This record gives sequence, C-alpha cells and structure tokens, in this order.
Amino acid sequence: MPEALIIVDFQNDFTPPAGALAVPEGDEIAGRLNELAGSDGFELVVATRDWHPPDHSSFAEQGGPWPVHCVQGTEGAELHPALEREHVDVVLDKGQDRETEGYSAFERPDLGRLLSERGIDSVYLAGLATNICVRGTALDALAEGYSVTVDTGASRGVDAEGIVPTAEAVSELSQAGATVL
Repeated sequence: MPEALIIVDFQNDFTPPAGALAVPEGDEIAGRLNELAGSDGFELVVATRDWHPPDHSSFAEQGGPWPVHCVQGTEGAELHPALEREHVDVVLDKGQDRETEGYSAFERPDLGRLLSERGIDSVYLAGLATNICVRGTALDALAEGYSVTVDTGASRGVDAEGIVPTAEAVSELSQAGATVL
C-alpha cells in the first residue's frame, strides 16, 4: 500500500521561541520529522505551509481568533530551518484564500490530485498543531477514503479557548478511523 508522509505546518511562526503563534514544544519534533522523511518508508513526502494573505480572515485584526501568522513571503511562513528539505518532495501551500481557514491540506484539490497521480492510498501525518491542522487534514483524508496514521510523537498540540483540546482531538481521530500512534 503506497503511503505518503504529510508534514503539517512545521513553520517558523508555529515554533518557539519566537513564533507568532508558537505551539508549545513545537520545535522539538524536528528530529522525528527528519527521521520519518529520511526513511525509505514513504512513496512521497509532502510538507504543508499556512500561506496566508496579509488580510486573512483568521487574524484578530480582521475579527478572527488568531494573531497574524504565516503571512505569504515572510520568514514566519517559511518551513522551520531544522527540517531537512532534501527529504521533502513537495511543499504545498494552504490557507491562501482570505476567507478559508486553511486547517486542512485537502481544502484545495492539489493534494488529492497529487496523491491520486502517485497511486497513494495511505497517509501518515505529523506536525503542528495536532488539534488544528493535523486534525483537519486527517479528518478530510479519512473522508476522502485514505487510510490515515497520526504520529502524536511527531506532533504537538496547542490548547486554547475556543478550539478542540488536543486530547479530545486525538480521541476523535481514533474514533473516526485513524490509527493514532
């Protein structure tokens, strides 16, 4: 069964110490992500990025819940420098439309088309944040019929008011049919 590794939003703005929306301990997953990406276990390695326009609707100044983060073309939107890029086959940007949240890498047809072209029917997810973009991508992958594995050791969540707590998200993914490690 051909499998893709999807590294979700391992970006500067989501990692401590200086990220605009830093996920606690988010930088600590670099080693595991590189181990996974450098293995021979995946047909394809995709890294996703939030790639928001400066006036994205999720930003607090636009009435959304989040501080400004991952603005297109900024250092904060770039993949974390600890990620060994030579193992990444494709960088996929999401959250580019002002009115979409960008929580799922499947919000646009690009990822599904890429996986289909490669004959991939299973995805292995890791990254930031477990209960937001990893969760959104996993649920959409399940809805699209993919076999889904979520590596919680290579992911970190952020617990904040108004979002699904990390533990609840992990339980939800397991109940939805994902294999949660």
